[in-house]
Amino acid sequence: MNWTGKRVVVIGAARQGIALSRYLAQQGAQVVLTDARAADELAEARAALAGLPVRWETGGHPLSLLDEADLVCPSGGVPLTIPLVVEARRRGIPLSNDSQVFVAAVPCPVVGITGSAGKTTTTTLVGRMADQAAKLGVYRQAFTGGNIGRPLLAVLDEITPEDITVVEFSSFQLELMTVSPEVAAVLNISPNHLDRHGTMDAYVAAKKNIFLHQRPTDALIVGIEDPQSLRLAAETPGRVFGFGRTIPDEMPGAFIREEQIFLRGESGEQAVMPIVGISLRGGHNLLNVLAACALAEAAGLPVKAIRAGIEGFGGVEHRLEFVTEVDGVQWYNDSKATSPGMTVTAMQAFSEPLIVLAGGRDKRLPWNGFAEQARRQARHVIAFGEAGDLVAGAVRKLDPSQDVLGLTRCASLTEAVEAAAALAQPGDVVLLAPGGTSFDEFTDFEARGQRFKELVLALAAKEKKA
Repeated sequence: MNWTGKRVVVIGAARQGIALSRYLAQQGAQVVLTDARAADELAEARAALAGLPVRWETGGHPLSLLDEADLVCPSGGVPLTIPLVVEARRRGIPLSNDSQVFVAAVPCPVVGITGSAGKTTTTTLVGRMADQAAKLGVYRQAFTGGNIGRPLLAVLDEITPEDITVVEFSSFQLELMTVSPEVAAVLNISPNHLDRHGTMDAYVAAKKNIFLHQRPTDALIVGIEDPQSLRLAAETPGRVFGFGRTIPDEMPGAFIREEQIFLRGESGEQAVMPIVGISLRGGHNLLNVLAACALAEAAGLPVKAIRAGIEGFGGVEHRLEFVTEVDGVQWYNDSKATSPGMTVTAMQAFSEPLIVLAGGRDKRLPWNGFAEQARRQARHVIAFGEAGDLVAGAVRKLDPSQDVLGLTRCASLTEAVEAAAALAQPGDVVLLAPGGTSFDEFTDFEARGQRFKELVLALAAKEKKA
């Protein structure tokens, strides 16, 4: 697209908005970057765009910005219900975002990944496989990013037709998209982000944009063991690949046979590696590995690169991350578990007695499934943060006398860690898997996970001194 002279309003000066503003300004667009924060809070963002012809509007989003706008681009964290976006739609001004601009402009294949859980682990795995394929000469270079790491729009000028890109897409990014990657995956669908999307139908509709605009030669990868994901396969214009412990005989994809990962594709079936070679913990991570293998097969990566990408991969920070052992107690950080369903999945990765730290800020999702799983598997729940009362209420409703499942209510993460340290016994696992967002106490799940690790490592240091 020729951006010269196009008048674009970018909403939100976080990393996506900054990357998009820089790219559009360099392409000759007339960019206005608007942020609700005051100017003195945006010094770092303004410095990142210094020297570029970007006009700033701070402290709010006046509707007058739309008077001459050709396009409005909300960043991922900006709700589409704010007055500026609502008015843009009323006036018929098109909406877009950095992800759509990137996919439409990038000159090489895009492998796109979304789902309610497992996106980042799967994206990282496919990125490792693509890196290995580049080392083998299949591609010049592999680029991984999107909803994780850097927005790839920031390095678009470095990408050539001989490269490959691996991109994680959130529902926030997808809900505006009218282009789809050549290879796309919907790993799974479960209730999430209903505080943003309002209904499950709206949430699923956003996810579907990752494949609805594909061509017949493109590929969609779906989770065979997830009914919601599998149901979407009927709607794709492209070829369907599956992943799961078993998949239908006629379907290409990744599956398990005789304790080994197998791929099925145009060249028949190939063994990748024994599942005992996977370092990641939990059945959900086995599915993430299978998903990555199916994506790699659809993208044409060689088995040697796929295997090398899996070997030695211990996981992503803040996702079932082992922190340390203190007095015979293992501490795990799964701060990225930001829905009750993700907390259930995290618990299922363990056979040891569990003390679960759950809470944060609620996303208008039910906690009864979490309480049922905790009653089956945990010996104590520590409910903390804004959602602590909801967590505690779900536990009490299921186990009013706490004769099976212990319960402690804490105001903050620090108090929760202190309570867990006092309760834990040798052989226990203490698991931070909040089930809520971090925004009641922290800027993001990473800050929450980092603080948890600092608190746990302080306990370990105290033990060493004792």
